[in-house]
Amino acid sequence: MLLNRANLDLQPADWMIEEGRIAYPDAVRHMEGRVEAISRGVAPEQVWLLEHPPLYTAGTSAKEADLIAARFPVFQSGRGGQYTYHGPGQRVAYVMLDLKRRKPDVRRFVRDLEEWLIRALSQFNIKGERRQDRIGIWVSHADGSEDKIAALGVRVRHWVTFHGVSLNVDPELEHFSGIVPCGVRDARFGVTSLAALGVPATMADVDRALKQAFEETFGAVKG
Repeated sequence: MLLNRANLDLQPADWMIEEGRIAYPDAVRHMEGRVEAISRGVAPEQVWLLEHPPLYTAGTSAKEADLIAARFPVFQSGRGGQYTYHGPGQRVAYVMLDLKRRKPDVRRFVRDLEEWLIRALSQFNIKGERRQDRIGIWVSHADGSEDKIAALGVRVRHWVTFHGVSLNVDPELEHFSGIVPCGVRDARFGVTSLAALGVPATMADVDRALKQAFEETFGAVKG
């Protein structure tokens, strides 16, 4: 499902790639300021790609029992979803789009985020899949097990989106052991990364794939 921009009076979204690691509170402050500016019509939409230092975030549905060991700082995020991990080697993409001017349908927006990730992964010959009962993008294995390779968690204010997605490129997967990722306790379901699947992609490779897939799914960007 693709968003149709053909009849929309929208500037291309700003595409910003951050160097270095961004502290989570700084990222939230940036997003909140940008969302406010977008909602007032004084700034274009933005997609912000970055890495965080190791940390856990709790979504609005997070359960205390799913925080097994607070090995890293824990932040209440305000986004939907449960606990997740962010850290080096993981590409986080914060997506600030104006749904009033696109289509005011949050479910469709989430579906399009999934489509974006699936299309990006396909460029590395990875088949990413949705699951009705589990959030995120999953990879199936021959033994019947499945691993999550990308997570989603969004918030909407005045019909402007923020927070977004994270894609595991080559993070330290053991860091996920401090939480129950997204509340999924079934031992058949774990986490993986491009590196763990034998794909030696650099972050720049992933950024190029994300940009191409974003333009296919949501429309033009600049930067």
